[in-house]
Amino acid sequence: MAKLKWRKWFRVIHGDFGYLFFAVTLVYAISGIAINHLDDWNPNYVVSTENIQTQLKQGVEKSQILDMLESFDEHKNYKNHYFPDGNNLRIFLKSGNVYVNLNSGKGLIEKNRRRMVFREMNYLHYNPVKWWTWFSDLYAGALIALALTGLFIVRGKKGITGRGAWLTILGIIIPIVYLFIYYY
Repeated sequence: MAKLKWRKWFRVIHGDFGYLFFAVTLVYAISGIAINHLDDWNPNYVVSTENIQTQLKQGVEKSQILDMLESFDEHKNYKNHYFPDGNNLRIFLKSGNVYVNLNSGKGLIEKNRRRMVFREMNYLHYNPVKWWTWFSDLYAGALIALALTGLFIVRGKKGITGRGAWLTILGIIIPIVYLFIYYY
């Protein structure tokens, strides 16, 4: 009876899944880091602001708004406007907004520009369509296989019976300690 060469098969599975899911691993890893830091930045858009001073006052009409926007080279981006209350004006632009206090004339132009690469990665991270969810589930199963096969690929004192065991134990302890400190 031939001896089963499970370590060889683990290397094959681990390697093939590693190659197959290389790109999607980068997508989830990079977008995961971006999403972890939503309080620090917007991974989907670059938002720029500019303080402005206008001559607009209460009772302003669309033609005056367009004239004001022309002085900031934004008249071509005008979409609509409204007055949230008697003292403020909000102007919608194709890629941003303008806020004006009609009492003081002070305002703010806020412009949004799509952040390349991160926006697309975040889109995929949030499972946009059903078939992508199925692919993501397949990827999650592959990650389980990668984790399990990875434990047994290296032999000897650097493998799971040596240093690998200590690193595996540490990798298990860290999330458990975190849960006890911050969750329970």
